[in-house]
Amino acid sequence: MDKSGDKSSGSENSATSTASTAAFVYSSKCFVSSSSNWIIDFGASDHMTGNHSLLCNFGEHRSFHEVEVANGSILQAIGSRTVRLSQSISLSSVLCLPKFTFNLLSVRKITRALNCSVKFYPYHCIFKDLSTKQIIGRGRELGELYIFEPEELKSQAALASLSLFELHCRLGHPSLQSLKRLYPQLSHLSSLNCDSCQFAKHHRVHLIPRDNKRAISLFELLHSDGPCPITSKSGFKYSVTFVDDFSRVTWLYLMKNRSEVFTHFCTFVAETKTQFGVSVKTLRSDNAKEYTSETFRSFMLQQGIRHESSCVDTPAQNGVVERKNRHLLEVARALLFQMTVSKQFWADAIATACFLINRMPSSVMHGEIPMSVLVPAQRLFPIESKIFGCSCFVRDTQPHLSKLDPKSLKCVFLGYSRLQKGYRCFSPVLNRYIISWDVTFMEEVPFYPVSTCPDHENQDDLLIYPISTPSSTMDFPVSSDSAQSSESSSETERPPVIHSPPLTTDIPNSDVQASDSPSTSDSDTPGDSLPPDLDVPIALRKGKRSCTYPVDSYVSYAKLSTASRLLVASLDSIPIPKTVGDALAHPGWRKAMIKQMNALEHNNTWTLVELPANKKTIGCKWVFTVKVNPDGSVARLKARLVAKGYAQTYRVDYSETFSHVAKLSSVRLFISLAATYNWPLHQLDVKNAFLHGDLLEEVYLEQPPGFVAQGECSKSLYGLKQSPRAWFGRFSSVVTTFGLRRCSHDHNIEGFMDADYDGDLTSKRSTTGYCVFVGGNLVSWRSKKQNVVSRSSAESEYRAMAQTTCELIWLRNVLGEIGFSQSKPMNLWCDNEATIHIANNPVFHERMKHIEVDCHFTREKLKDGTISTPHIRTRDQLADVFTKALSGSQITYICSKVGMINIYAPA
Repeated sequence: MDKSGDKSSGSENSATSTASTAAFVYSSKCFVSSSSNWIIDFGASDHMTGNHSLLCNFGEHRSFHEVEVANGSILQAIGSRTVRLSQSISLSSVLCLPKFTFNLLSVRKITRALNCSVKFYPYHCIFKDLSTKQIIGRGRELGELYIFEPEELKSQAALASLSLFELHCRLGHPSLQSLKRLYPQLSHLSSLNCDSCQFAKHHRVHLIPRDNKRAISLFELLHSDGPCPITSKSGFKYSVTFVDDFSRVTWLYLMKNRSEVFTHFCTFVAETKTQFGVSVKTLRSDNAKEYTSETFRSFMLQQGIRHESSCVDTPAQNGVVERKNRHLLEVARALLFQMTVSKQFWADAIATACFLINRMPSSVMHGEIPMSVLVPAQRLFPIESKIFGCSCFVRDTQPHLSKLDPKSLKCVFLGYSRLQKGYRCFSPVLNRYIISWDVTFMEEVPFYPVSTCPDHENQDDLLIYPISTPSSTMDFPVSSDSAQSSESSSETERPPVIHSPPLTTDIPNSDVQASDSPSTSDSDTPGDSLPPDLDVPIALRKGKRSCTYPVDSYVSYAKLSTASRLLVASLDSIPIPKTVGDALAHPGWRKAMIKQMNALEHNNTWTLVELPANKKTIGCKWVFTVKVNPDGSVARLKARLVAKGYAQTYRVDYSETFSHVAKLSSVRLFISLAATYNWPLHQLDVKNAFLHGDLLEEVYLEQPPGFVAQGECSKSLYGLKQSPRAWFGRFSSVVTTFGLRRCSHDHNIEGFMDADYDGDLTSKRSTTGYCVFVGGNLVSWRSKKQNVVSRSSAESEYRAMAQTTCELIWLRNVLGEIGFSQSKPMNLWCDNEATIHIANNPVFHERMKHIEVDCHFTREKLKDGTISTPHIRTRDQLADVFTKALSGSQITYICSKVGMINIYAPA
């Protein structure tokens, strides 16, 4: 919108004039009209409004009065009266025009009526009384127009002594550009130096052009992202944000489980409709499983909400909320760093950051404030903002206080209440949160000074009892389930204190005003304090296990490949039925159950008979699972009828249960051979494998839940104790007819062995470790504590040598049976020369008589050329990794030698 010059000159007294001019025209920028905003207009000959409620003692015009507006149309004024802008400023002879959606403030009339001057600057203008030289009002740029804001004396006095840096800290470390828009008198400043902002917000420069298209109405397009994993002492691990594309107001929810996203979204949609009378039209998010589940999709269809999702690994398509999440974390980090607040209060910091960001000018919206767009009539700051993390004193309202007891508690300021007009503070003494209006702040004093940081690094380990705080409910327009139900008064790792030199620029005046309305920020009500006798922790015999290095730094969902990420995300995308009734009600699960019953009948699994008097039945139940493809899509729903084998009786309805199972060493051996000789590998799956086994015993089965089919089992069924044995017998008898021969050896050619003497401090037993290679490929390895105590390191090494020899011989026999005979001795590398000497020396020592069996076995294999025992340097002993803790470089070296790679390492 643009302001134009005078179109015509009207009479000074609009009550007696016959025509007035309103020179107000539109431009390309969108301005949100408000019933309380007054637009400063040079072209208006009179003050004009279309809101009757703003007029004092409204009365109809006695004379005919016409007003020509900018588009050339003529409007008729129906009355004129006084409008009170503030306690000290009133506008007289304000014309009331029906169906006029704006409030125009005539510069000509207000300067004459108030004897003031108007001075314009690049981002604001000032109304100054010519007599007292005091500023009586300001004009703030909004949508390329100047909006009049009266200057309250109370606001001037409160902020007159504030420095620029103090104001910067109170408002959550906004940029200098945002401060200039909020406080136009700062337009002469060119820079703002803040160490906390550099630590919290430093990022790389991106040259990708940004799409500036916005929605044209509230909640037409909603952006959402989450959950992002964050750990909190209160149990919150995830957060989800919703951003309105039109107003850019942000709603933040803290969650303990990923599944809470759907619950919060339902609540958000319902309260949006109630509070604003508008329904969400479109939701834009990524492809996280929380947004693609069947429950979420069904709700979106019922509500008529269109779901737009970004492409895989393309976060730029959901850039609005991705950038908002970064902004939230940057401000939260700055709040924590500035006053060295413990990381356990991250939830309070990010909720406060959301509260402040919604009330600061947005560069994306050309200087408009998100909250002013969403709720134009609401005050931005209901209560005066304070520096997060500073020391404060809260009035003690506990009963039974004597006259000589302290009247206040020293607390740390952690934000604002949502449902009460008060400050949110935390008392380490009471170990709980307090919401109070009676708070005295010491903003220049951090609650956690630098000198106490090293003394409290492990203070979290001393906390036993959770903090008592009630759960909070969602409130608009900023929602955050940040009630710290189990927060702690101690602190973990505290960042180094960051004191930025405060700038000496004073803020003589400000347009941020206090309000009497409740705050819409984070809220909690005071909880019950802990009993005094519970304040002293009880000493434990065993210390609490701690992890110095967080697992998230090494194993992370974000580090997975696209295919693996989709697979993991889809594991619980479809809920598993908990009852047979739930399964039968779902068409997919019902089809899977019918398919299973047809397979049972086709294989003649049972025969319908009457239960004999001396027999008992075995129960059964349905087991459900979801089979997924490598790309994460659902392949099929699987249902299995499983017998309750734990109810069987030995020698009554089962006898032998042993079944042959291929050892992993055998599997790895064949894979190694296939890789060496380029053999094709085929993997097959036998559907309903256990149903093909023939039972030798009589087993009576109860009625399958949901199906009438009771009878005597003649084929094996999943869950029976003898099912694996019956299945293997059937399989073995079939494959032998194809010319296949079963190996008589179920278990290399080069082995490395080592032992950690006296490694177990409790039992004093040693640990055996070995690894075996076939063709340079690792196929077998083991780390196991020895069965007996060894009296020397040589003895423990010798026992490990005998065990590794057995593994080598077994793998050699397996290779021989499949046509790969070995004639050369197998190398068994050992780094203990005493052990090698014992193995090759035919003379026994007195101290070695008790291991004579191992000596005979190992020497026999050395003598017949089965093995050889060359010496290897300790640093090249690959089996060391299975027996003892090693340095990082040694672990990396051994991992590379055994063929292991880091899947997260850069290419």
